[in-house]
Amino acid sequence: MKDVLVIGGGIIGLLTARELLLAGAEVTLIEMGETGREASWAGGGIISPLYPWRAPEPVTQLATWSQEVYPALTTTLHDETEIDPELTQSGLLILDTLDLEAALDWSARHNQRLEVVEAARLHQIEPELGPRPDRALLFPDIGQLRTPRLAKAVRRALEKRIRLREREEVLELLVEDGRAIGVRTPKGRIEAEQTLICAGAWTAKLLEQLGSKPDIEPVRGQMILFYGKPGQINHVTLRDGHYVIPRRDGRVLFGSTIEHVGFSKTTTAEDKEALYRAAVELFPVLRHTPIEDHWAGLRPSSPSGIPYIGRYPGISGLFFNAGHFRNGLVTAPASARLAADLLLDRAPILDPKPYALDAIR
Repeated sequence: MKDVLVIGGGIIGLLTARELLLAGAEVTLIEMGETGREASWAGGGIISPLYPWRAPEPVTQLATWSQEVYPALTTTLHDETEIDPELTQSGLLILDTLDLEAALDWSARHNQRLEVVEAARLHQIEPELGPRPDRALLFPDIGQLRTPRLAKAVRRALEKRIRLREREEVLELLVEDGRAIGVRTPKGRIEAEQTLICAGAWTAKLLEQLGSKPDIEPVRGQMILFYGKPGQINHVTLRDGHYVIPRRDGRVLFGSTIEHVGFSKTTTAEDKEALYRAAVELFPVLRHTPIEDHWAGLRPSSPSGIPYIGRYPGISGLFFNAGHFRNGLVTAPASARLAADLLLDRAPILDPKPYALDAIR
């Protein structure tokens, strides 16, 4: 039986811990704060890259595998924990159509349903929409879920079956004779046969002591939440990089910014106002809808958005699963399974080479 130490309690770390547990491993998970409270909590929960045809192929492979398993995964978690992640097939409506042919070609090659929606029908399916383009693109099968609820469900499913250590910061990776043997925290040493780093934007910091590290840096994203009513907006809607996400209870998320400001998670009045103006231009009904919340999260960016999943070269027993940028949620189940496959020496679900530390990106 493998003894595995997972560093990081976001959705990537939680789902990877679950995969390892289901395979019979003994798992310890360390999180410097509370599980699911960083990028996993802050994200919108769209189960797709924003413009799917623009995503690198390795991201598409992870996303496609994950989209197929999410219905069963969320049902199982709901049954086990009584926490509903609220998987909702709301569809993804995209108002940007400049690269229409590329989108159609991509959807045909990847067997993803894509509809070209003309202006008359667009008004019917989204009557509160402000802009009236001649046509739009609709991926009707794409869904969304509530990321905080998903993280809570996975945590509850794990909490009595693994050793869960929250509010405990990893100070140092322990390496002896070319092998990872665990970590040091303010509470002492924690040793394990294998160590897996799923620390999101903090992954590169942890690996600095080893010399070679993944090219991961934090990118702040701010979002606002409207206290709306059910039925006002029907689809996840995307325009000029901004997205609207209508929840089942009527709340509406609007995001998000892309800011290179280091590890600062502060929000700004200027960005709140800019997001508000863009939101009410897209859906004027939101002008009469109160803003309930405004927050920021730190995405773990990587070159081309392709995450790092695999073994750390030159040190046995050390693995990583991080750097998913804006696609952590949509690629999480596949990333978790692939990392577990590599750690447990199983046949991998996907070719791992594109996700290696030394892969060309």
